Amino acid sequence: MKRLTLVCIGALLAAGPAMAAEIVGTWQRSNGESRVRMSPCGGGVCGTITWLKNPGKSDAKVGQRVFYNMKPDGAGGWEGSAFNPEDGKTYSGKASVSGSSMTTKGCVLGGLICKSVSWSRIN
Repeated sequence: MKRLTLVCIGALLAAGPAMAAEIVGTWQRSNGESRVRMSPCGGGVCGTITWLKNPGKSDAKVGQRVFYNMKPDGAGGWEGSAFNPEDGKTYSGKASVSGSSMTTKGCVLGGLICKSVSWSRIN
C-alpha cells in the first residue's frame, strides 16, 4: 500500500503544471484589420505587427511590437505585457490558445477592467 501511495504521489509531481498551448506563429485579428507574428524573444514570446489592412487609418505601425515577454502562466495560458498603439499604453497581458484560435486580454487596475481580442492562426 505504501508503494502504491508513493507511485501515485510521484506521478502527480511528474505531471507538473499545465503546459501552455503553442503561441508561436502568425495570427489575424477577428476583424481582419491586422496580423501579428508571435515569436521567441529573450526568455519569452513577443508579438509584432506584420500587416495592417488600412495602415493610414490607425496609430498602429507594421513592425511595431505589441506583445512583450509573454511566458507560460502555469495554468495553460500565457501572460506578459500588451501595448495598445491606439492609446499608447501598456497593459497587463494574457493570452489563451485553443487549436487555431487565440484570445488576448489587456487589463488595468489588477484585472478589474479588461478588453479581449480574438485571433485566428493563419500559419
